Order: sequence, then C-alpha cells, then structure tokens
Amino acid sequence: MLLRTAISRPEKFSMYWKETMRQMDDIGIGSIIIVSIIAIFIGAVTAVQFAYQLDGTLVPRWYIGYIVRDSTIIELAPTISCLVLAGKVGSNIAAEIGGMRQKEHIDAMEIMGVNTASYLILPKVIAGLVMIPILVCLAAFISILGGYLSSVVGGLITHEEYLRGLRSFFSDYNVLMMVIKSLVFAFILTSVSAYQGYYVKGGSIELGQASTRAVVYSDILILLADYVIALLLTQ
Repeated sequence: MLLRTAISRPEKFSMYWKETMRQMDDIGIGSIIIVSIIAIFIGAVTAVQFAYQLDGTLVPRWYIGYIVRDSTIIELAPTISCLVLAGKVGSNIAAEIGGMRQKEHIDAMEIMGVNTASYLILPKVIAGLVMIPILVCLAAFISILGGYLSSVVGGLITHEEYLRGLRSFFSDYNVLMMVIKSLVFAFILTSVSAYQGYYVKGGSIELGQASTRAVVYSDILILLADYVIALLLTQ
C-alpha cells in the first residue's frame, strides 16, 4: 500500500528531479570507497583460497582467473556489495525519514498537500535502481583486479595464466544475472528501509531500532531473493 502511494504521479517534477539527483549522489558517489575496499579484498581472498584448493591437484593454475571472474560476477559482487549497502544506505534512509517523522516534518508537508510517501520514497528507490547496479559492476571489476594483484603480483600464477582464465568459458548470461540481482537487491534495500523509517514511532530509541530493523530485514530479504533468483535463472 505504501509503494502504491509512493509511485503515484508527482506534484512537481522539478522537486522530484532535485531530490533524485541528491539521492543518487548520496547512494552512488558516497558509497564508492566502501564498495571498492570490500570488492578488492573479495577478489584477492577468492584468488588466494582457490589457489590453496588447487595445491596438489591436476587442475590448471589458470583456473584461478576463471573462478575469480565467475564467482565475482554471479554471486560475490552483487550479494556482498548489496549486503554492505543495506547497512550503509539502508540505515541512512531509515534514519533520515524516521527523523523527519519524529520532528513532525512529514506531518507539516502533508498539511501543505504534499504526497510525502511519493516525495520521500520514490526518489530514493529510483536512485537506488540506477546507482546500485553501477556500483555492483564497479565492484565486479575491482574484485577481478584484486584477484590479479593477489595471484599475479603475489607470485601464485603468471600474468598470461590469469588473463587466460579470465577469457575462458565466458558467458554474457552471467553478467545479465548480476544486473538482475543488483536491481532486485536495490529495490529491496531502499523500499524496506524507507518503510521502516516512514512508520517509526517514539523517540531516539525507536529510531535506532527502526534503523536496525531496516538493515536486518533488508539483508534477510536480499539473501532470500538471491536464492530465488539463482533457482529461476539457472534452471
């Protein structure tokens, strides 16, 4: 019911455009550093651990690049990045909207005839659907780079072997899966967090609890959606 109200026709497009641009800056630009740091270590750890698993086997060493690429694109980049963004972006959305509810800013806007559900939630959802897939693609690239640094610079395999692994058995469908996952996860973490903040009641303790619920519920739903999407797209 809240989403149905939120996606209704905006009263003034210029207001929504400015708010959407602000949210895109907060969600996208503001999250680049944390996503990049996590992504580079995801790729590095994946390469090191898979190299450890290959020790003493007949599997070629260049499979390290292949495994890092596919595991990053299919699962690690969209899922881990969005779980982290649920903590950063989701809690921020819940706290922002919840603070406005507690200070009665939302009530004042409703008295002035503003569709608060639409104005406060829709720009955040749109910004998340635009920026989070971009962040996930960036995370996938940086993870592959992290795998290169840990395996090639670390002396596990050669430059040529890593590139051979990256180019082997590549499927465009895996990239499509990554984009679909990132879109679904982006919608979940923005809408759930906005809901928790919009209906918060009480004082600062309740606001903190709402922010916590936003992160916990978003993470659980992201993991559940990850499983469902994997079932649907890999059959």
